[in-house]
Amino acid sequence: MKKYSIDRFEGDFAILESESEFIQVLKNILPENSKEGDLLEFTETGWKLCPEETKSRKQELIERRQRMLRKFS
Repeated sequence: MKKYSIDRFEGDFAILESESEFIQVLKNILPENSKEGDLLEFTETGWKLCPEETKSRKQELIERRQRMLRKFS
């Protein structure tokens, strides 16, 4: 399944990013507690949050940033 990250909110819309595209969807069709940085997938019943993948991705980004800071300090 293709995953999308919430890049940002603009008015009534959410801008979602995948590996190959940006799409704009109405904010009110996303899960109620969605926030920037969350990973989502579209299912038969609509958009679904992927909390474990979001957590894993955020941890990976933290670790990558720490490695870069150590490399350049």
